Amino acid sequence: MIRQLATAMLLGVFLVGTVEAEVERFEIKSRQPFAAGKVFGQVGSYQRIEGTVHFTLNPQAPQNQNIVDLQLAPREADGLVHYSADVCLLAPQDLSKARGALLYDVNNRGNKLALNFFNFGSRDDRNNPQTESQAGDGFLMEQGIVVVWSGWIGELLPGNHRLRLHAPGTTGSDKPLMGPVRYELFTAGPATALTVNGSGHGTYDAVDPQLEKATLTRRQRPEDARLPVARDKWTASWEQKSDDSSLSKLTVTMEQGFKPGFLYELIYQAKNPRVMGTGLTSVRDLVSALRYGDGKGNPLLLNDKSVIRRTHGFGVSQSGRFLRELVYWGLNEDEQGRPAFDAVIPHVSGGGLGSFNYRFCQPTAYNTQFRQHDYPSDRFPFAYGLQEDPVSGQRDGILKRCKKSTAPYIFHTQSSSEYWHRSGSLAHTDPLGRKDSKIPGKVRIYIFGGTQHGPASFPPGKSGTSNAHNPGEYQFFLKALLLRLDRWVADGTKPPASVYPTIASGNLVTPSVAASGFPGIPEVTFPASWQQPSLWQLGPRWEKQRIVDQEPPGRLADYVVLVPRFNVDGNEMGCLNPAEVAVPVASYTGWNLIRDGTGADGNLASLRGSYIPFPRNKAERVAHKDPRSSVQERYESVDVYIAQMKTYCDGLVKGGYLRAADVPRILETHRKRVEPLFEQFSPQP
Repeated sequence: MIRQLATAMLLGVFLVGTVEAEVERFEIKSRQPFAAGKVFGQVGSYQRIEGTVHFTLNPQAPQNQNIVDLQLAPREADGLVHYSADVCLLAPQDLSKARGALLYDVNNRGNKLALNFFNFGSRDDRNNPQTESQAGDGFLMEQGIVVVWSGWIGELLPGNHRLRLHAPGTTGSDKPLMGPVRYELFTAGPATALTVNGSGHGTYDAVDPQLEKATLTRRQRPEDARLPVARDKWTASWEQKSDDSSLSKLTVTMEQGFKPGFLYELIYQAKNPRVMGTGLTSVRDLVSALRYGDGKGNPLLLNDKSVIRRTHGFGVSQSGRFLRELVYWGLNEDEQGRPAFDAVIPHVSGGGLGSFNYRFCQPTAYNTQFRQHDYPSDRFPFAYGLQEDPVSGQRDGILKRCKKSTAPYIFHTQSSSEYWHRSGSLAHTDPLGRKDSKIPGKVRIYIFGGTQHGPASFPPGKSGTSNAHNPGEYQFFLKALLLRLDRWVADGTKPPASVYPTIASGNLVTPSVAASGFPGIPEVTFPASWQQPSLWQLGPRWEKQRIVDQEPPGRLADYVVLVPRFNVDGNEMGCLNPAEVAVPVASYTGWNLIRDGTGADGNLASLRGSYIPFPRNKAERVAHKDPRSSVQERYESVDVYIAQMKTYCDGLVKGGYLRAADVPRILETHRKRVEPLFEQFSPQP
């Protein structure tokens, strides 16, 4: 299926021979104390190191042959492709105190996330980590883990401390490379001007900057026909590029205004694509260099040797799909045949890959039931092991291209929202949802039941949705699982067993009211639709060359998505549930619906789950005809509630899914949350 890009055209190109491409050098621009020099346990203080990493890439190396358009990138006198990326590290001030483990946090759209997800760090100015509040509870630092971020997205614009990749461009034989590009625009409120591709992201140069032959259409739902917007009703304006490696910023203006809740789609002929797949090689080569001590000026050397012995990748949502894509293309093997990552954690990636490695790709794009539904992100293969795809006729798997020596350990973690919004079941079923797939021995799957893509704050709000947003917390699981993953790599100690709903157990079912078992809660509407990916016709060069010729794409066939089954309380079964979901005072779901007064009402609220409180007492339950038992009928007192929660947490600790050190915080948090419920109890009738 995949084109081998080393073609006969190379015969006329300068042969690089045995020259090795690698991280050429680190350009360190600043070192400063992290968190005002705070001491983190036995490890001591941390430092923040920032700079630029300079890469060289051998277009002829067998490990690079699946990077689309790499053969068309300019080369310097050494025959190599040169490019660079921003880099930021947090490391012990005394490198001898480092644990030996590196956590590479794949930034999400330039945003650093590891301190939020593992340390409960403040989200304020999170791209500029330097304060004690941003360090949170210091978990990663107390463990002596080195945290690394770098730029990998070639479409990001400067600003907000976003980390950028300065990706190489392309050179055509006698004219620029050209092709169609498609961008979706959306607004939930009144607007006369919309930035294409969202704030902070660039767009590809147009063959005709005035976009006279471009098309702009609108529709209310993804399945509706596209209705043209007359060309004289809108204008396009470009902002000047900040540097030679940037894309441009494009704004579309419509004086009569964009209709809120509608999907607008801009298609035009673009030119000069960048080699976006170098985002994948940049991460591979950076992690490899830090691990093996390569690169002049390497900041993690102690007595001329790297302090890193184990390397782990962590990615959230888009960046989790990035890790799946890196593994899929066989890019965990560097040009010297060495593994870059020992292990990866694609978190809340669902069953998707991404728009990271094709001509004119858009790394920020992703599929949902409503927005960007027909972009080629959720596509076969979905699962890690080899599968037959009855829809396309292909045989493939995420791990297919990995050698045994370079295949990483994988912890696939996700919230229950991914089943509804991100095709999550396809990561562990066949493409038509008929049977459970076989999970490879180096893979574990952990589904955090009753949680949404990113936990909502507490008390949860209800902005623009039919139900309050889901505050279920899964971060405590991530802490414990990271340490178990590191131990698996370090000494072979097996991690806890996978926990996920299966077809065989009856806990993975069709997303219908009847099959799901969801209770009939008054004034709660069950979803009528969900994200179900399709096989899209993108043109004759897509499968073998990863070049899109057809925009918009044609829909050929659908894959089948399943969801976890609910119990009588409206909470999911067969999952690794947080304590508040296992010992509940509410129904926690992975879905929520848009209710904002626009044409989008009734669609899934993107990546949102629901928090639907139980009735407080029997009188309230009877009055509202709620089928769920009330809080007071379940627990009688706060102490009874906390005792049940502690018993459940102790079981998680014993199973290896939770750290004992985190249990007191969980109990304290939920005691404070439920105390007002018990204070409001009225006497039982």
